[in-house]
Amino acid sequence: MGKERKAGERYAWALALVLGWGPVTAWPHGDVTPQPVDVAGLPSLGSEWRTINPYRGHPQAIALGASAYNQNCARCHGLEAVSGGIAPDLRYLPKGDEGDELYLMRVRKGSSRDGRVYMPPFEGILSQEALWAIRAWLETVHEE
Repeated sequence: MGKERKAGERYAWALALVLGWGPVTAWPHGDVTPQPVDVAGLPSLGSEWRTINPYRGHPQAIALGASAYNQNCARCHGLEAVSGGIAPDLRYLPKGDEGDELYLMRVRKGSSRDGRVYMPPFEGILSQEALWAIRAWLETVHEE
């Protein structure tokens, strides 16, 4: 009987460790530190922000944007821009100039409500070139 009790106690301790420490060590969104984006091959856009995506349809920007999205946006907005419910599904962002305006406002300034940050501002963290490349890629996965 003593051996069974000790085995049960070990099981209880193991279960307590898993349940007690599991949530503390879980990182559901991975590393949320913005990852650098190498835009060396794209035309420079200068310091003044464009209001319309200059990379729309640009193959190199689209490829770079896909990678940059996966490194910096997918953890909240979902792989391939398919949201899992944490943040908006970016496939439904309007295409063209209208979508550019909405996108630019949100990525530059972020979003917060009642002191809670829902999306951090990326202006000054990612370059204009990187952010427009992400937008160029988003238009390739657009859905109505």
